[in-house]
Amino acid sequence: MDAYQHILLAVDYSEYEDRVARRATDLAKKYQAKLSIIHVLDNIPMPDTGYGTVISLTEDSGYELLEAEKAILKQVGDQLNIAPANRWMIWGTPKQEIVRLAERESIDLIVVGSHGRHGLSLLLGSTANSILHYAGCDVMTIRLLDD
Repeated sequence: MDAYQHILLAVDYSEYEDRVARRATDLAKKYQAKLSIIHVLDNIPMPDTGYGTVISLTEDSGYELLEAEKAILKQVGDQLNIAPANRWMIWGTPKQEIVRLAERESIDLIVVGSHGRHGLSLLLGSTANSILHYAGCDVMTIRLLDD
């Protein structure tokens, strides 16, 4: 197996984030790989802008909900020592945007948390499951157990 060169950590700001982030950073250290981070916004309304779906992390939008999301991504990125150029926030459907970014940035491993859904939730699909089936690179899902 070739060493991973570029690892993408997909975050959703859940209470399980630390466990997933630890695994991604451990792998990046082990393989001396570049570590990037993505957060996809699918839970707040998108303002009418001409910028498209990729969000500038350096400019103030004046949109309070967006600025709060950006502040969290900055905090997580800073804690994990991820270079600002390797941080992305994108509006859209997580499974599509994560796979799209992985292809564009030549990611060779995506690390994402999974709740291991069963029954109807599994039939409806999960983000981790979709990424696993559509990504052109390796995907590591970290099982997150609900208490």
